[in-house]
Amino acid sequence: MRPRQSNFWKVFGIPGAIGVLCAAGLFSALLGDGMWDAVSWVGLGIPSVLATWGLIPRRR
Repeated sequence: MRPRQSNFWKVFGIPGAIGVLCAAGLFSALLGDGMWDAVSWVGLGIPSVLATWGLIPRRR
């Protein structure tokens, strides 16, 4: 009998990466201006786009 595989990373991998991206965006927004603003826009924009994309109804 094979050992049971863990589903932890399958379940929490993508949401964890989105959370880290949000945290990096918020932290970079606090650091300064210029390049940090661009990093914060990307860090907070990608999760916003993903959330909006998830709300769009799909054809079946």
